[in-house]
Amino acid sequence: MSLKETVLELVRKIPVGKVTTYKEIALAAGKPNSWRAVAKILANNPAPIFIPCHRVIKSSGHLGGYVFGTEKKEELLRKEGVEISKGRVDLKRYMFYFKIHRRR
Repeated sequence: MSLKETVLELVRKIPVGKVTTYKEIALAAGKPNSWRAVAKILANNPAPIFIPCHRVIKSSGHLGGYVFGTEKKEELLRKEGVEISKGRVDLKRYMFYFKIHRRR
């Protein structure tokens, strides 16, 4: 399976009401230094409605970009129950970790 296929499959697993980071996806894909590649793959998401890339944010908690604009990304996350304050998500509360790898 290619990195692109792996990334898109992982993003499908992020539950409603949770977010994850580009770095977490790179770790789960077995490519810990490839977070930029993950971001590029998601920037070209072929089906953003079915592959919920709006649930992927920066490690800082900031929303990052979205094909339909940051305002739409924020709107979608809020509809899913994710609270956003000053453009940031509280990762301690909303972060989703994949079970594929062990956290340090």
